[in-house]
Amino acid sequence: MSSEAVMEKIKVQCLSLLIETSPQALPLGAACIASSIKHNPRTKDFFHAELKSFSLESEALAGKTEDQVAQVIADKIDAPYVLFSVFVWNRKIMEKICATVRQRNPECICIAGGPEVTANPFTFENFDYTVCGEGEIAVPELIAEMESCCRNPEKVQRLPQGVFARENFAAYVNAKEWPRSQAPDVSILESPYLDGTIDPGLYGGALWELARGCPFKCSYCFESRGEKNVRPFPRERIERELEFFNRKKINQVFVLDPTYNASKKRALEILELIRTKAPGMFFYFEARAEFIDRELARAFTKIPCALQFGLQSANPDVLKHVNRSLNKKVFETNVGILNRQGVVFGFDLIYGLPKDNLEGFRKSVDFALRLYPNNLETFRLSVLPGTELFYKAESLGLEFEPTAPYHVLRTDCFSEVDMGKAEKISRACNLFYNDGRAVPWFMSICQCLKVRPVVLLEEFSRWLGQKECGKKMGHAEIEKMQVEFLKEFFNSRGKKNLFEAAENIIRFNGALSRLSDGTGEQQVRLSYHPDDLASMYASDIEFFAKNCGRYRCTAICFSTGDGPDWKLAPKG
Repeated sequence: MSSEAVMEKIKVQCLSLLIETSPQALPLGAACIASSIKHNPRTKDFFHAELKSFSLESEALAGKTEDQVAQVIADKIDAPYVLFSVFVWNRKIMEKICATVRQRNPECICIAGGPEVTANPFTFENFDYTVCGEGEIAVPELIAEMESCCRNPEKVQRLPQGVFARENFAAYVNAKEWPRSQAPDVSILESPYLDGTIDPGLYGGALWELARGCPFKCSYCFESRGEKNVRPFPRERIERELEFFNRKKINQVFVLDPTYNASKKRALEILELIRTKAPGMFFYFEARAEFIDRELARAFTKIPCALQFGLQSANPDVLKHVNRSLNKKVFETNVGILNRQGVVFGFDLIYGLPKDNLEGFRKSVDFALRLYPNNLETFRLSVLPGTELFYKAESLGLEFEPTAPYHVLRTDCFSEVDMGKAEKISRACNLFYNDGRAVPWFMSICQCLKVRPVVLLEEFSRWLGQKECGKKMGHAEIEKMQVEFLKEFFNSRGKKNLFEAAENIIRFNGALSRLSDGTGEQQVRLSYHPDDLASMYASDIEFFAKNCGRYRCTAICFSTGDGPDWKLAPKG
C-alpha cells in the first residue's frame, strides 16, 4: 500500500504514559491494541494505528506538575480517536490528559482500557468509553462501529462485549459484577514486536508475553477475578520473537508469565529455546518455589537469568486470607536447590495483609533473608478495586486509601503506627540489602553480631535518621554508609575487634559487584589477602578474624569472560 493511501486512513493514537524509560515500563498493552487494529478485518484497511508513548523522566516531562504534563501531552494528540492505557499509578494524570484533549477537540473520541479500568470501568468522568478486560477484539470492533455511525455516540446501536459508554455508567455504579470483553485467541494474535508496532531497543529491553491468564486466585491481584485458564502463546511466535530480540541485540527480557514454571515441560522447552536462540541475553522470570526441582534449577543455570518468587508472607495462616498457601519446609528445600546450583533469585513480601501484624511481618523478613535471596522487595498492601480483597476488605478489617494507589492505612491487627514502622523496615531493606548488594555478607554480619536480620535493618533505619538524601545513590556511596553504620554497630555490640575483618569482606565484595556496572577495573585497599576474603572462611567472621593472618595489599578487580577476577597490585 502506498504512503498516500496510509495517510488517507483514519488515525488512531494509542497513548501510554510511563513512569520511566525501561524494559519493565515498556508500553506492551497499548502496543498490542495498536497491533490488533492493524490486523482486524474491520479496521485494517480504514484505520492507521500509532503508538504514542511518553515517559515522566524524559526531558519534556521531568519536573513538571500533573497539569503541565497533561498540557504537554495533549499538544501531541491530533487524532479523532485516542486510546488511553490506564494503570493505578497514572490514572489521575491520564484523566487530566483526557479532559485537556476533549477541551481542545470536543469531537475527539477518548477510550480507556487497562488494569485500572478493568477493575472498575464506571468510576471515570472524562472518557467516552471504557473497556473491561483484554482489548484486542473489543477496541477494533468499537472504533469500526463508531465510524460507521459517523463518530456519534448517540447513534451507536451495539457496543462490543465489555465496552461501556459514559452515559450508562450510573446504571452500574453499585455493581460488583459486569461483563468482560471477549478474550482473543492468542494462537492467532499478531506480535506487536514482529509487525513493527513497537521497538524494544527504545526501552533498553523487552517485556515478553508467553501466556495470558493465571491458574491461581490470589485475592489482592487483578487476576483473581479474571481469566482462570492459562492461554499460552504458540511456540512458533515465541521462537520468532526470540530470534527478533537476538537480531535487535536486546540485553534483557522481562518474562510476562505470572507462574513461569506452572508447567515444567513447557518451562524446560522455552529455557532450551532461549539457550539456543538468544545466548547471552538476560531473562527475568516470575516463578513458584514450590514447583522448583533439580532439573529445572539446572536448566536455569544454562542461561543468564534471575527468578522472582512471590512469598508475600512466611505465615501460612495469614496467606489463607488472600487465597494463597505456603509449605515452609518445601519452600526452604527448593530454594536450597537454587542456592546450591547458583541460580540468582529474589523474594517479594507484602506488609499490611489481612490478619498479619508488625511482628508477623518482621518474622517474614527474617525468614526471607535467612534464605539468601539476591533481593527482597517489600510492598505495602494495595486494596485494588475489582479484586476479591476489595469486596472483602470491611469483613477483614482493612482500611485503605479511596484513590490510587489504594494503600492500606491500618487493619484490625496492624495499627497506623506499626504500618509506619514496617515502611521504615522496607526502606532500610531496599537501601541496605538490595541497593547495597549485601547478599554475600549480610547473614554473616547478623550471625557475628547475634542479631535477627530485621533488627539489623531497624538499627540501620534508626541510625540513618536524617542522613538519607533524596537523590539516587550509587553503590559506592551506599557502601560507605554501610561501613560507617556497621562500625558503630559492632562497637555497640562489643565486637570492635571483629569490624576490620567485616569491613574487608564488605569492601572486597563491593568492588567485585561494581564490575557489573561497566565502570572498569576497581581497586580496593585491604588488610587481608583477596584469596582469604573470597574463601568459605569469610562466611564466619569471628573464625576468619582469629585464623586468617593480615596481609596489607591493594587488589585490582577486573572482569573476564568467565566472570570477575582479581590480582594484587605491585607493592611500592
